Formats: sequence, C-alpha cells, structure tokens
Amino acid sequence: MNTPAEVVIVGAGFAGIGCARELAKHDDDVHVTLIDKHNYHQFLPLLYQVATYQLSSSDVAMDIRQLFRKHPSISVKLGEVASADPDTKTVTLTGGQTFAGDFLVLAAGSQANFFDTPGAEHLFPLYSLEDAKRLRARILGVFEDADRDPSLVDRGALNFVIVGAGATGTEVAGAIAELIRDVMPSEYHDLAVDHAKVIMVDLGDAVLGPFSPKAHDYASKVLTDYGVELRLGTSVKEIAADHVLLSDGQTIATHCVVWGGGLMAAPLAHTSGLKQGRGGRIDVQPDLTVVDHPGVYVVGDIANIPVGDGTAFPQLGSVALQAGAQAAENILADIAGKAREPFDYHDKGIMAMIGRGAAVAEMGEHRHELHGAVAFAAWLGVHAWLMSGVRQRVDAFISWAWDYHGKGRAPQILDRTDAAHIDWGDDDD
Repeated sequence: MNTPAEVVIVGAGFAGIGCARELAKHDDDVHVTLIDKHNYHQFLPLLYQVATYQLSSSDVAMDIRQLFRKHPSISVKLGEVASADPDTKTVTLTGGQTFAGDFLVLAAGSQANFFDTPGAEHLFPLYSLEDAKRLRARILGVFEDADRDPSLVDRGALNFVIVGAGATGTEVAGAIAELIRDVMPSEYHDLAVDHAKVIMVDLGDAVLGPFSPKAHDYASKVLTDYGVELRLGTSVKEIAADHVLLSDGQTIATHCVVWGGGLMAAPLAHTSGLKQGRGGRIDVQPDLTVVDHPGVYVVGDIANIPVGDGTAFPQLGSVALQAGAQAAENILADIAGKAREPFDYHDKGIMAMIGRGAAVAEMGEHRHELHGAVAFAAWLGVHAWLMSGVRQRVDAFISWAWDYHGKGRAPQILDRTDAAHIDWGDDDD
C-alpha cells in the first residue's frame, strides 16, 4: 500500500476549504494538514450583516473540524503561519512549530489595504468576523451614547462615513441606512434618530464601479432614496478619532468610519519570499503553481491568477473556491504522474446587495443584468452555492432569506464594550 502524499494547506477561507474538500474525496492517496489562525471558516460576503444585526456570528462561522469530521485524512491545526519556505514546502507558525509536506498550498487570503492613509488606526475595516463584531459594537455604542446625551449628535455621534463605493461599501451603506430607518426609531424613542447620516466617499465617479453604467445609476438611486449621501470624486485624506478630512478640504465629524476601500495580500505573501505582483499578491502560472517551485500552489485572494489577457482574476469567493478545487485536482494529477490543467473559471457573475429587495447582479460571462427582487434571488442562489460546503449553514441561510423580507433584526446586544467605548471628553486632545 502506497504512503499517502502529504499536503499542507495554509488558510481555511474559500480557497483552502475548496482544496481540502476535493482532496478529502481521496483519503487513500492524500493526507492534508489544514492550518488556520481561527478554528472556524468565516463566510466573508455576509460579514456586513453581522455588523448591522441582521445575522449572528454563528450564522457566518463554521467549525472547521466539524466540516471535516467524516474525513480522518484531514488534520486541522489551529495556528498562525508566520513564514513559508517554498523550497522545502515547510511553514512555520508564530510559536515556532513547523509543518512540511510533499505539496504546499498557500491560501492565506487578504487584508485591508489602507493605502498609507494617516489615522488608519481609527478605521473599522470589515474583512474578518472580529472586524464585524467591532463595527457592530461601535454602531450600537454611538447610539447608546447619543441616547444618554443628545448633545453628542451635534458632535457627529450619528454620522457614519463609508470609505469606498464598491460592493463592500455599498452593502454596508445600505444596511446601516436601513438600520437607521427601520429599526432604531423603535429602539430609541427619546433620540432624534432622523438626524443620523450615512456618507459614502469614493475617489471614483460611480457607485459599484465594476458594474455597468445602468447598475451605477440604479445603485445610486437606491442609496439616495435610503438617505445615503454620496461624495464621489472625493477621497479621504486623513482620519482622526472624531472626524475625517476629505480631499476637497471638507471635514466630517464622525466616530465611525468604515473602510471598504481595497484589499492587499495577507502578510504571508511577503514572508514566503515568492514573487509578488499587484496588491502584493503572489504571481502564479495558469495551473496555479509558482515558477521554479513545483508542488507549491497559491490560490484565493493571496494569488494573482492570470486571466490570459495580462490581467488577473478578481478577488471573489467564487474564484477562490474554484481555484482551490482546481489546485486539488492538479495535486492529484501530480501524484498520478499526469499533466496539470490550467485554471478554467466558470464565471458566476458579479453582484451586490444594496438593501431589502434591492440588489444588482450581472450573471455569467456575458453579464446578463438583473436589478431589484430578481437580482436579490440571484444573489441568494450564488451565496447558497458558495455556502454549499458548509451544510449546517444552508438551512440557516435559507431561513435568513425568508426573514429578510420582514423588518426585524437580531437582538441588539452590546457585547464588545471596548469597541463601543468613546472618550468624548478627549476629542480635542
């Protein structure tokens, strides 16, 4: 009996899970060590709904060990990978422990790119479950403070600034605007909730830039109808604890600035020593391997996967999931002595949720465009497909979609007092 090949996968996001799931079907041929700094897989596209009390944390997080409980060939290890040696296919954790394999798959994901904006420590990014919980606490915290002291409204307590008009920024802006309009008036009877403002800032000239001009207009209209103030053609030059400074010289008083302004590769891309391209991501070949490093695969948001026209695939969950599965198939081909296949992406389209019953979807390679309730249904279908590897979450997702047609939200419990706390007396220091 042949000894199973050892595969080390770094990261349990869409790409890492996609790779591990495919390899799990071949228990006799492969043993996988799956390493992540969390013991759960987090469903990133729905983090903004955790932040705005539409979903609970457990709805977007899945126990990784539970996911692979029927596959003893998948060993899950909790730890943060500090560095990788592509020559020996070895990774080293922050605590010094090492793991080595016959194959190494880097799927460590991405992190927020603040573009060296001064005051970034005051920002609320939204790229992890912890980020979502911090933002959720800050949103509720400013309402609680303003309810206790209404004079804080004049100091920007209820001003929410969203940086970035892409999918993340649009979804967050719409969700916060709905929270203000539909939920907070019944929660805070003594507070002038109608004074709350949501301001979206972006250097570009359109909302949802990658979409069609028709989608730009639709998204802008929906957000404007929700009361969102659009500041397009403007960038954020500096963030402070109590305000943001815009490129046009205007200052907005605020204590909650949400960052949806861009991504860059996870730190492992740099510490691996592999060639990095746009966004600090590692350049890979069409078969997802790295030049001069056979047996090393890089997939997901940490990778620049070539499209064929000199560009790279976008950082989407569907791209990551399919690339992870393709890396697994190529590893199995390597083991069997067969030729690897280039990554062939099946385009599901691009989409964004703007609010209840309002969404934009451009489906398939030909970008068939949908708006409104039909687009919402398409959005639901694609996200259900992405979640199909997390069986225990599918029923919760369908239940959420049904409840989404109502105006209720999850209980608003302030469970992160550190993120909610603002020292209002020190704003001018």
